Amino acid sequence: MPKLDGWSVLRQIRQGSRVPIIMLTARGEEQDELFGFELGVDEYISKPFSPKILVARVEAILKRTSTNVSKTSDYGGIEIDESGRTVKLDGKLIEMSLREYELLKYLVDNIGIALSRDKILNNVWNYDYYGDSRTIDSHIKKIRHKLGKKGKYIKTMRGIGYKFEIK
Repeated sequence: MPKLDGWSVLRQIRQGSRVPIIMLTARGEEQDELFGFELGVDEYISKPFSPKILVARVEAILKRTSTNVSKTSDYGGIEIDESGRTVKLDGKLIEMSLREYELLKYLVDNIGIALSRDKILNNVWNYDYYGDSRTIDSHIKKIRHKLGKKGKYIKTMRGIGYKFEIK
């Protein structure tokens, strides 16, 4: 490093951050490694190293330090929890099949946008689906039924497909 050494950079980072740090260094002595851990590194890897080992250590640190934050969104009383893949209607859990959930999620992710049946098939059923595009209609009917009065948020766009709109 041109102006600062790794120890100085590490000290500066640790003054204001707890971000995970992996130190890649040519210093392979035991006292250097211990000093690195004393200053706050999460991993200390001496050169030469295996790229596969580096990737494995990065993945381990990411698993250890990532926070499992539940992302829940509310759409006019329809609450969708992405991490739990659940749907609640006014606080009450609604049972949905995987396709029903994915279809509803796709509609709300594209709120206010008219989506063709082909576009829905390609994004929810994937490109390898060879069935009838009218399967979407039957799934929409089931979702509307499960959402009760809020099923009206799913608008039929004649000759096009569907749109999710809260009004």
